[in-house]
Amino acid sequence: MFEKFIFTPKQIEKYFESAGKDFNIAKKGESEVAFVFCYNCLLKLALAVCAKNNWRVKARRGHHIALIEKMAEFLKDKEIEILAQEMRAKRNKDLYGGGVLISSKDAEMYLKFVANLIKKVEKYLDFNKLF
Repeated sequence: MFEKFIFTPKQIEKYFESAGKDFNIAKKGESEVAFVFCYNCLLKLALAVCAKNNWRVKARRGHHIALIEKMAEFLKDKEIEILAQEMRAKRNKDLYGGGVLISSKDAEMYLKFVANLIKKVEKYLDFNKLF
């Protein structure tokens, strides 16, 4: 599912910046929009964490699961995996199962979760040491 790859600090930073852009869209959107962009942000954060560790995911069935697991492993936080996998399952049900309703309460929870994750990933990446 993963292959070794040496990323430049700039590439890692781009993943993180792109995640931030998605999060900014999520904060301004309705519940469903917030959810979709929170999930995209989550994946880009996982890509950044894996890139810092010289791992590139191969696009295959189950690669989102692997990205989430790897991020939780590197950040040493099993709770990340639990909530992120819940988001992934909802996203799949929405995409492949004919839709799912995201309540404003759920959207707020996901926004809070991803906001905290952004802080954790930013600290983990330690951009001062990347360059």
